[in-house]
Amino acid sequence: MAFRRRNKSYPFFSQEFLIQNHADIVFSLVIFILIGLIANTLCGICPVYGEVTLYQYGWKDCATILFYFFITIILHAVVQEYVLDKVNRRLHLSKSKNNKFNESGQLCVFHLVSSVWSLYILITEGYLLHPSSLWENYPHVHLRFQVKFFYLTQLAYWLHALPELYFQKVRKEEIPRQLQYICLYLLHISAAYLLNLSRVGLVLLFLQYVSELGFHIARLFYFTDESHQKMFDLWAVSFVFTRMVTLTLMFLAVGFGLARAENQGLDWETGNFNTVLIRMTVLLLVCLTQSWLLWKFIRFQLRRWREFRHEQAARKKAAAKQPLRPLKRDSLGHHENGILKAENGASPRTKKLKAP
Repeated sequence: MAFRRRNKSYPFFSQEFLIQNHADIVFSLVIFILIGLIANTLCGICPVYGEVTLYQYGWKDCATILFYFFITIILHAVVQEYVLDKVNRRLHLSKSKNNKFNESGQLCVFHLVSSVWSLYILITEGYLLHPSSLWENYPHVHLRFQVKFFYLTQLAYWLHALPELYFQKVRKEEIPRQLQYICLYLLHISAAYLLNLSRVGLVLLFLQYVSELGFHIARLFYFTDESHQKMFDLWAVSFVFTRMVTLTLMFLAVGFGLARAENQGLDWETGNFNTVLIRMTVLLLVCLTQSWLLWKFIRFQLRRWREFRHEQAARKKAAAKQPLRPLKRDSLGHHENGILKAENGASPRTKKLKAP
């Protein structure tokens, strides 16, 4: 299974060989793992820890996440090779735009799948019809298969994004920005999963993924044609709306819902983390993250507005400085418009134009 066209052959275990063939190497590793599962009937890789319908998190999740980590690397290479690279060849983008196009293309696929998947879980679990279920009967220790599987794949995807910075040869100036949102996703998803706030986390992830999906779709359209900028305005409205709904939901569920619950206190065995300190820490973390996102959003919009104003001013100056085109004469000395003549004397219309 070859994911990349190989124009050159590099020495084994060299850096270029690893980058060029990392998907094939991981695919081979997954095949060996699957063969081992079939031969030994192991269940440690799959999120089925017994013949039950409800599951808890445990140390075996690390092996599960590692397995899905390899799967996401393979899927990343498939999307890159068979979709994004073919589009890039037709667009002929610059190197910087090409990297951003690949980033938005990968995240579009992930956000689309994750938003649809999370919405399906919210509907089937009944969280949308009964919002109070987001904080009632806390702690939510026992999870259904689809909820647990969703969280494990989310952690696996954002973990796989770290080595992809190396495999995709991301520029050094872009690495800090991408590390910021990767670490933020890992922090929030892990906190929701480990603190048994999986129901609230599902709603917040759905809102976040829908908002980010709009941004990356707008950026893809912008790279294909720079005149497509109206979609950024639609995304701006959804971005602000998402921030407001996220803060409202967190204060409603954590600040008020869990604060009125009967089981107050810290209990590691039952998975109860409903204490004042933990609630305030979670609220502070979410508020700081949303404030930071809003601040970046405002700076981005102000920069766009300044660039638009400078572009408009430059166009006006260029139009004002543009000289008038002189009238051309033909071989007989006549002007192109046929009004003035260069023969003996001037036409009657010319005499009228002269000053008295």
